[in-house]
Amino acid sequence: MEILEKVKASLPSESISRVEVEGSEIIVYTKDRDWFVKHEEEVKQVVSQLKKRIEVRPEASICLDQEATKKLIMEMVPPEANIHEIYFEVERSLVIIVAEKPGLVIGRGGETFRKVRAETFWVPRIERVPAIKSDVINGIRNVIHSEVKFRKEFLNKIGEKIFTERKTGRDWIRLIPLGGFREVGRSCLLIETPKSKILIDCGVSPGGLSSGSGGYPYLMTKEFDPAELDAIILSHAHLDHCGFVSYLYEYGYQGPMYCTTPTLDLFALLNLDFIDVIQRNASTPIFTAKGVKEAVRHSITLDYGEVSDVAPDVRLTFQNAGHILGSALVHLHIGEGLHNIVYALDQKYAKTNLLDSAFTDFQRVETLIMESTYGNPEDIIPPRLEMEKQLMDTIRRTIEKGGKVLIPSFSVERAQELMAILVEHKFDLPVFLDGMIWDANGIFTAYPEYLSRQMQNKIFNNEDPFKNEIFRRIASSQDREKAWNEGPSVIISTSGMLMGGPAMEHLKQLGEDPKNSLLFAGYQAEGTMGRRIQKGWREIPIRVDGGKTATMNLQMEITTIEGLSGHSDRKQLLNYINNLGSRPDKILFCHGEASKVVELARTVHKLFRVETATPRNLEGIRLK
Repeated sequence: MEILEKVKASLPSESISRVEVEGSEIIVYTKDRDWFVKHEEEVKQVVSQLKKRIEVRPEASICLDQEATKKLIMEMVPPEANIHEIYFEVERSLVIIVAEKPGLVIGRGGETFRKVRAETFWVPRIERVPAIKSDVINGIRNVIHSEVKFRKEFLNKIGEKIFTERKTGRDWIRLIPLGGFREVGRSCLLIETPKSKILIDCGVSPGGLSSGSGGYPYLMTKEFDPAELDAIILSHAHLDHCGFVSYLYEYGYQGPMYCTTPTLDLFALLNLDFIDVIQRNASTPIFTAKGVKEAVRHSITLDYGEVSDVAPDVRLTFQNAGHILGSALVHLHIGEGLHNIVYALDQKYAKTNLLDSAFTDFQRVETLIMESTYGNPEDIIPPRLEMEKQLMDTIRRTIEKGGKVLIPSFSVERAQELMAILVEHKFDLPVFLDGMIWDANGIFTAYPEYLSRQMQNKIFNNEDPFKNEIFRRIASSQDREKAWNEGPSVIISTSGMLMGGPAMEHLKQLGEDPKNSLLFAGYQAEGTMGRRIQKGWREIPIRVDGGKTATMNLQMEITTIEGLSGHSDRKQLLNYINNLGSRPDKILFCHGEASKVVELARTVHKLFRVETATPRNLEGIRLK
């Protein structure tokens, strides 16, 4: 590969033992301890010239003995860091330090980090111990670190594909929507470039799955061949964006999956839960835990703002989308300045209790792909204070009647937003958390740096809302019965659209008592039980013992709280376009009901005088 020869020629040959690639990163190995300690400025100059990521690592032969390394690290790092574990990836010359307070391991200005590297001749990697134990995080880290040999070979192969010259016979950039266009659900977009094929998201439609009308992306088109994909890019971990990815891995896809680190953890959590929910409903899952594990084994995680080559002519950067933990706007730089695409769904262009507003400072955007979930003129979210007052009034009114409030919730973001509001308003009665919410909380506590600055300050000042004593975990059917038999309380439970999950068990138990309330705090897609109840259904089919179906007469108060959505409303979408650092030449609208997609595109064209389009699924669009 030409790039490796350029790196070798730019660095002192006597200090370099070998150069190889790990994904988009170029790894320079050395046996020269002195150069390993002092290489930073020299390597920075090469990075500036070549515009590639370069890391210098020691050969294993010059690394300090492992026991001696552990001892030195424990002496260098302040005890307050609470190191739980230190272990090694010898094949990559890495030492992994697992601590409760990573900042103390890094030290002021990176001082402690550099000292560990200089005195042990290992390259440190630091992992945070979640404040709430997470089996998912532990499982993923175990998979990644137990598969070091596989991962190293896999990353070497990906790097070779990225940096090897390729000819395809294509000279165009084309977008092929495979799901999520003029609809909400099964988001999936294939991008063809002159040298590459990239898939952004690959989800399912909960409503389509339940009705049998087709909840999967359109992957049977001739343009889609998993063997030709250079990468799958995940914007975030909601099932309508990631629920079909594990299927691809289970049935043969062996390429990389790019996402942020929180997205990887939430992806595994929600996909495993998806399998469980389908099995509990006496159906056969479309994939198994094997597919989830394969996706994890083939994952490559990136931070916000980190530029990474993902194909011979595609460079990827994630930026904060403000939607859920780790959610990302996907910026693709194609060719040498040929075209820039920003995939901006799902996104929230407003601060919430948990997250900062979506990123806008893109220097070049030729094509913008945007959601239209709330694209109609009447889709204006009420002010946050008004929404929080309505939420708390509903809860207190139910409590005063001696009832319980059931809130069906997505386990990721919506549940945590509700928790933060309850703590902020000093609610002091029990709040029961059912489904995967507790596990999701563990993931949230592992990545405070992905939360809003306001929430980070609370967490670092020992005001972490996720650890408040009002919250109680439901981990068994016995816990569920205790929640029903205890006094007035709030129950937050998955699934958020009442498509199975423990929320249906709570509904069966509480639904016929008028003292209780059912409070919707999230979007209810067409075809879901939640949407049907919102439309006025009061005779609800429920599954009873033996698998039979019965009818329940819903008597509880039904309330919908608008304003908690992790999506931008119409005003926020328009403001987002207006405040972009670069005005797009073309804007494509998707992820919305057909009428909303068309209405928003019409408005944007009129206001901003840019070309807009509302393609249907399978309707290819050529950009270049």
